[in-house]
Amino acid sequence: MTRFVEFQGGDVDAYLAEQENKDLLRFITCGSVDDGKSTLIGRLLYESKMLFEDQLSALEADSKKLGTQGGNLDFALLVDGLAAEREQGITIDVAYRAFATSKRKFIVADTPGHEQYTRNMATGASTAELAIILIDARKGVLTQTRRHTFIATLLGIKNLVVCINKMDLVNYSRDTFAKIEEDYRAFAKELGAQNINCIPASALVGDNIIDRSSNMPWYQGPTLMGHLETVPVGDDQSAKPFRMPVQWVNRPNQNFRGFAGTVASGTLKPGDAIKVLPSGKTSKVARIVSYDGDLSEASTDQAITITLDDEVDVSRGDVLCAAQAPVEVSDQFEVEVLWMGDEAMLPGRRYIIKAGTKTLPGTLDKLKHKVNVNTLEKMAAETLALNEIGICNLELDSPLAFAPYKENRALGSFVIIDRFTNNTVGLGLINFALRRAANIHWQAMDVNKSSRAKLIKQKPTVLWFTGLSGAGKSTIANLVEKKLHAQGHLTYLLDGDNVRHGLNRDLGFTDQDRVENIRRVAEVAKLMTDVGLITLVSFISPFRSERLMAREAVAKDEFVEIHIDTSLKEAEKRDVKGLYAKARRGELKNFTGISSPYEAPENAELRIDTSVMSAEESATEIVKFLERKGRLAAS
Repeated sequence: MTRFVEFQGGDVDAYLAEQENKDLLRFITCGSVDDGKSTLIGRLLYESKMLFEDQLSALEADSKKLGTQGGNLDFALLVDGLAAEREQGITIDVAYRAFATSKRKFIVADTPGHEQYTRNMATGASTAELAIILIDARKGVLTQTRRHTFIATLLGIKNLVVCINKMDLVNYSRDTFAKIEEDYRAFAKELGAQNINCIPASALVGDNIIDRSSNMPWYQGPTLMGHLETVPVGDDQSAKPFRMPVQWVNRPNQNFRGFAGTVASGTLKPGDAIKVLPSGKTSKVARIVSYDGDLSEASTDQAITITLDDEVDVSRGDVLCAAQAPVEVSDQFEVEVLWMGDEAMLPGRRYIIKAGTKTLPGTLDKLKHKVNVNTLEKMAAETLALNEIGICNLELDSPLAFAPYKENRALGSFVIIDRFTNNTVGLGLINFALRRAANIHWQAMDVNKSSRAKLIKQKPTVLWFTGLSGAGKSTIANLVEKKLHAQGHLTYLLDGDNVRHGLNRDLGFTDQDRVENIRRVAEVAKLMTDVGLITLVSFISPFRSERLMAREAVAKDEFVEIHIDTSLKEAEKRDVKGLYAKARRGELKNFTGISSPYEAPENAELRIDTSVMSAEESATEIVKFLERKGRLAAS
């Protein structure tokens, strides 16, 4: 039966008003594989009478056909909706379900237990106030139990319910429950977790889920539902100063200009003084507009539109704050990162950072350590792999208005996006701004790039030669420089091997070292461009991301990417150094084209095929290209 039956023919308006006034608890279920998370949620939905008759009929039919309980109701099927989930009996995606009791409304996120879907668990945890950590009584505390607990506490979930499930399979053993509780609390103590409640249960049978179990008279604590209905929810965000990230500038006509967003903390009234960050401009609130009309006050979590007394410049991604208590602004931070990408995080690589409503480029750098989720030991690391957690620095291209994550979830969190695939590859939490960010400023110089270029009568340009080892980059770059020098141009050639004798002598050939190799060279090329030189850069530079970073370091028309192209087979034929042969024998690790990938340019300004052109012909073609594009004409 459903709750609709209970008020059918009654006062519907009164029922809806009652539901609207109930407080809301958002929680997640998490833990290791096959701990019974989906079964638990299905049981909660069933017992709270939030299922329609057709859902019950479908559940009965699916349980006989797809269930794992011998024809009895398989409650997991209520939330495992993907075909792959039903076939394998596991959760893959995050399934959100809403239900209510007479005391409270709930939104629950059923999150997957498999390690490869940890990113989905973190997604569900990001908005939760409570986490139910399920543990199979037969298996005890596992690595994924610890990982999910670590992520839950990392993301600011203060209420942890440890549901030691499947007690019916261990004969409702009090000793088993006590041992698991002891192990879990010892681990959680190291995380600083305080609000922990351990409940012995059987989601399948219903022990201690809604009603107290007669099979475990030794347990005197609350049932799971009893705890969910009474645990304190909400935080003190409304008591904090006003903050609202601007999601949209609302300009339907010339007479209205408002700034829409969701209040992240505090309250706001017309007439309140506000500050716009990062610009620092101030104004006063003229109106607070909502779908239902103007409001006399707005508070945390309300979606509103604000109009101001003054024509202050405000854009998407800016943060409106109480003028007397603004948030901080910085472009460099210490952050905690949970890596979600299949490819490892590479310090020094540029990613897209989406912080609230603002999106901007940034670089993760100086990985300080990663955390062993089993022991909580801080371990030295050069990179983060899938599901690993670590602390590093984040450098952004422009200032960001923020609050530390522990103070405000909305203003202290961000996601990390790969610039080429647009995949979300990580999430991060801001700990604090780095002090050095406030101490470093650009020093104005009277002699600039334009005046230097005019003096030497040439247009500063970066010629970036990329290609496999043996393709002919260095030979062709050398010939191009000779031709340009003969024409009277001031040039400098940065060659990969030569630079590794000095500037980059401390770098190896791992992916992260290759990223740093190109980052340093790109910075040098940028400085030489500022001098006014034509700079030739001859590096394998195997990754598109770093070549894009080098391109973005200079003006749009100052970068020319030249793909010196040849097949791997042809490159191996020219292997005068014997490098390919060593790589084939396994003597050279991370060799591009053999054990490390080469990402060929997709939109290079010039492609030179050295399998059909000689080095001299190639160099002549490149110089002609520069002449056609006007790069060799005097400034």
